[in-house]
Amino acid sequence: MSQQIIRKISVGKDYKNDAMHYAVGQEVYGGHTIANIVEEEDKYSIYITKEDMLMPWKDFNKNMSISVEYDLSW
Repeated sequence: MSQQIIRKISVGKDYKNDAMHYAVGQEVYGGHTIANIVEEEDKYSIYITKEDMLMPWKDFNKNMSISVEYDLSW
């Protein structure tokens, strides 16, 4: 699998009405910011930052309905 930068993931079967959307740079959870969305072998992981601290926040297994948007700026 080639490594590509993920910009956004949407989790849920109904993209427009019921999915949860997570994008790099989005502010979440008490002033934290989404820093990275990483595709692993069996899941997608979201990492957040606040000040200089990077921490894991959410994991979604690949059996869920997920839409992935890649960063196209090169």
